[in-house]
Amino acid sequence: MATVGRALLILALVVALYGIAVSIYGALRGRDDWIASGRRSVYAIAGLVTGAFAILEIAFLRSDFSFATVASHSSTTTPLFYKASAAWSSQEGSLLLWLWMLSLWSSLVLFLTRRQVRRVAPYATAVLLGFAAFFASLLVFKETPFGLLATVPAEGAGLNPLLRHPSMMTHPVMLYSGYTLFAIPFAFAIGALITRQVGAADWIRATRRFALAAWLFLGIGILLGARWSYVELGWGGYWAWDPVENASLLPWLTGTAFIHSIMIQEKRGMLKIWNVSLILATGILAILGTFLVRSGILDSIHAFGASTLGVPFVILIGVMTAGSIGLVLWRREALRSENRLDSLLSREAIFLLNNLVLVAMAFVVFWGTFWPLIAEALTGTRRALGPPWFDQYTVPLAIVLVLLSGIGPVIAWRKATASNARRNFLLPAVAALGLGVVLAIFGVASRPLALAMFVCGAFVVASVGQEFWRGVGVRRAMTGEGPLGALRSLVARNRRRYGGYLVHVGMALLFVGVAASSAFDNGRDVRLTPGQSVTTGGYDFTYTRATSEISATRSGLEKITFGAVVDVRRDGRHVVTLHPERGFYPSRDVAGLGPVGRFFEGEATSEIGLKAGVLRDIWTAMTPDIRKLLPTIKEGDRVFAAAAGKLPPELEGQALGTALNGIVDRYLADRPAATFRVITSPLVTWIWVGSIVVFLGGLIALWPGADTARRRVTARYAARVAQELGRA
Repeated sequence: MATVGRALLILALVVALYGIAVSIYGALRGRDDWIASGRRSVYAIAGLVTGAFAILEIAFLRSDFSFATVASHSSTTTPLFYKASAAWSSQEGSLLLWLWMLSLWSSLVLFLTRRQVRRVAPYATAVLLGFAAFFASLLVFKETPFGLLATVPAEGAGLNPLLRHPSMMTHPVMLYSGYTLFAIPFAFAIGALITRQVGAADWIRATRRFALAAWLFLGIGILLGARWSYVELGWGGYWAWDPVENASLLPWLTGTAFIHSIMIQEKRGMLKIWNVSLILATGILAILGTFLVRSGILDSIHAFGASTLGVPFVILIGVMTAGSIGLVLWRREALRSENRLDSLLSREAIFLLNNLVLVAMAFVVFWGTFWPLIAEALTGTRRALGPPWFDQYTVPLAIVLVLLSGIGPVIAWRKATASNARRNFLLPAVAALGLGVVLAIFGVASRPLALAMFVCGAFVVASVGQEFWRGVGVRRAMTGEGPLGALRSLVARNRRRYGGYLVHVGMALLFVGVAASSAFDNGRDVRLTPGQSVTTGGYDFTYTRATSEISATRSGLEKITFGAVVDVRRDGRHVVTLHPERGFYPSRDVAGLGPVGRFFEGEATSEIGLKAGVLRDIWTAMTPDIRKLLPTIKEGDRVFAAAAGKLPPELEGQALGTALNGIVDRYLADRPAATFRVITSPLVTWIWVGSIVVFLGGLIALWPGADTARRRVTARYAARVAQELGRA
């Protein structure tokens, strides 16, 4: 099967190169049959890569350790869900996932636009096939997922324990969906520049929905990564300004700017050079994010480590950057705006300012992420910038961004009058300032930036709420519908507008959660023995007793878990009982760590104790002190090493199980100490609530209206009538 998988990838590479050639030839010669052949090449690649991916998935599900990738990233004791998702936990598997998703999304967009933007499409097809050829060549010549081992091991190394969390295993799928979907408007922008079709907004209309889907999927991926960090890594945070985290944020920021500014181009014919530059930069940054995970040039917990893929990716990014700059300069005359900004008090001006803030944030994140390389080039010493540096610049920009998200959607196009501004902003401003005064009275003014974020967030919610209230009122007056029916009809008739409103509310809630949890959290690291307590944030944490467990599957022992029961009280009243744990996964290094020691010296993960609440999260993680067990573990290693080969495997396994149970029981009997991290953090839940609101708003904006098909038919009919009139 590995040979078949590799053959499918070779065929995919050949088909991609063929498709590039025929697409360009068909475009230059005006041959629709050649253009169609190039488009069908994308469909063929999707089929070939689907077959290759299925073969790899089957190998993981069957625990076929003849595949080197399976042996190094799975095991018989890995649960089924993680076996299936372990396929993309490896370098080569994630590259295959990238190629697979690119081929599927490319096939979808080319099928849907097969009768649209006919001059642009073949060049866009060639660009998408170029991406496919690049990743297929990496899989064929550099990092094959179908490499075989000369000697098949009886057991695999297993999936990295840190990745054994549902959000982390779905996180790459969301990120790669975002990255590959952003490749689509990038490709069509290249085609529009080549064919000089930048004046019309056809290429934007054809790919707008895919750009919005890319933004949505990438945002979900980023938030899944934040959630994983919060509940799995044991440090108590959700964003550490890690280089790979930052790399995924960069295209999201510029993509957000693009989605806003294309509305100005469609409405007023403005910002053409800005828009095309934004989407080209977003496509390049999406590849840069993929590159950072694989190059090893920056230290990150998310990276695969050093590899041989750095040079190919640098070449690709260089070609994309040089080509994009060259095309924009070449077509700069065609990219001139049709209109000028009429007033600084207009939706166009607010959207432009919104864009500048987003790009400024992207620049700050880019500079801080690559500062270690910049510093090394300038001084010879690599120095990283920590969270305080990022916060210094991004927090004020985020406050401005949230404020603008409450102004932009409701201010008038072209020029806002004083009466219009009063009507739209008086009530939201009063509500926001009133909340600010109340919060200041209760001591929030001690954190002025957090207070500013709360006020701006309230302004957004009030501004958008007012728009919904007015819209529902008008709808009810016109139709006599009830409130819920009027709301449903209102949203259904203008999904983009009201879906966008919800996205803005969700982002405001998310930023409020970030501001509160960052400015007002309380945390301590403390060593406790059973019966001892620690107080933080007004809550008393008492280490009641230790726990332990041996987890096993049909194939063998999966992990040994040491935990704690923590009683949390406030003012003497019981609040919650938490159960933080530390799981130890066995290492395969029997010779180096010993038959018993390998169960305690392998990879370890934290399972936190969490009580999430609307107002406050109570969070704790623990690290057990197993030093008292070390003499027993060493003695067990000596005994089993001396008995190696003298007992049948069944008896040896039973004896080892008995020894491990004895050690676990000994741990409980010793009333062991543990090091705890305890945190009380306000409004963290609103980060996830805001994310859900953003997700719902994005879905509403993406979902086609009931009359979409009718509008499409009407547009085609109108085009045919215009064509006939032109002939006449």
